[in-house]
Amino acid sequence: MSRAEALAAGRGYLRNSQVEAANEDARLLLLDACGVDPVALVTDGGRPLTEPEADRFATSLDRRAAGEPTSRIIGRRPFWSLDLAVRAGVLDPRADSEALVRLAVRIANRSGAPPRRILDLGCGSGALLCALLSEFDGAYGVGVDLSAEACAASQANIAKCGVGDRAAVLRASWCEALTGSFDLVVSNPPYIRAADIAGLDREVRDHDPPLALDGGEDGLDAYRALFAAVPRILSPGGAFAVEFGFRQEGDVARLAAVGGLRKIDSERDFSGRDRASAFAVV
Repeated sequence: MSRAEALAAGRGYLRNSQVEAANEDARLLLLDACGVDPVALVTDGGRPLTEPEADRFATSLDRRAAGEPTSRIIGRRPFWSLDLAVRAGVLDPRADSEALVRLAVRIANRSGAPPRRILDLGCGSGALLCALLSEFDGAYGVGVDLSAEACAASQANIAKCGVGDRAAVLRASWCEALTGSFDLVVSNPPYIRAADIAGLDREVRDHDPPLALDGGEDGLDAYRALFAAVPRILSPGGAFAVEFGFRQEGDVARLAAVGGLRKIDSERDFSGRDRASAFAVV
C-alpha cells in the first residue's frame, strides 16, 4: 500500500469510527508513522509503506478510533508558536488556552515595561510558561504544580523550547512555597464541576488527569485558593490572568473582588466564548 492509499484508507476508517477530525488526524498519524514532513507525504505519495510503518499506522488508527487524542498518540502538540511534548498523566494543552497567552501578552505590553518575573500556577505541561518566555526574552519564569508528572513535563518542555536557563519548576500547592514577587502571574486551574466530569468527551475524561480537571462541587475551588494567595506575591502594577470555563466569568470576577482584585481586561477563545480574565490589586 502506498502512502497516498494508506492515507485514504485511514481517513475512511476514522470517519467510520465517528472521529470528528478524521482527515487531519489520519494525516498526522501517517506522518508520525513514516517519520516524514508534510511535503514528503505529497511528493512521495506513491512510495510504499514499509512493514514497520504500516504496523505503526494501523496501531495508531486503532488507538485514535478508541478515543485516544492524536496528540497523545504522536506525543506532541502545537501551542502558540511552539511544538510541545505531550505525556501521560499531564493535561494536554489546547488552543483555547492560547486566549490566556494573548491576554497576558497584551496586558504586559500595555504596562510599558516587559515583565521580569513570570509565574505559572498549576503549570502542567509548561505550555503557558514556555509561550510567555518565548514572547519576553528578558524574563525569568517559575512554574508550580502539585503533580510530579506535570513538573517533569514542564521541565522537559522548558528545555525543548530553549528557555531552560530562564526558568525553574517547583512541586508545591499554588503559592505556598513562593517568596518574592512576580510581575505577571498566570493560571489555568481545574474548573470542571466534579459532577460534570463523567459527562466530558472521552478524549478529556479518559486521558487528562483528574487533578487538572476537578474544580470541586461548583468548579471554583481553585479560584478561591488562588485569589486568596496571589495578591501577596504580585509586584506593584503586576497582573494576574486566569483561564475559566463556560459561563464562569462572572463567578470568577466576584471571587477576585473578594480577594481584593479588580478586573482589568478579558479575552475570548477561538469559538468566541469568554475564556480568560486579568486582574490587578485594587
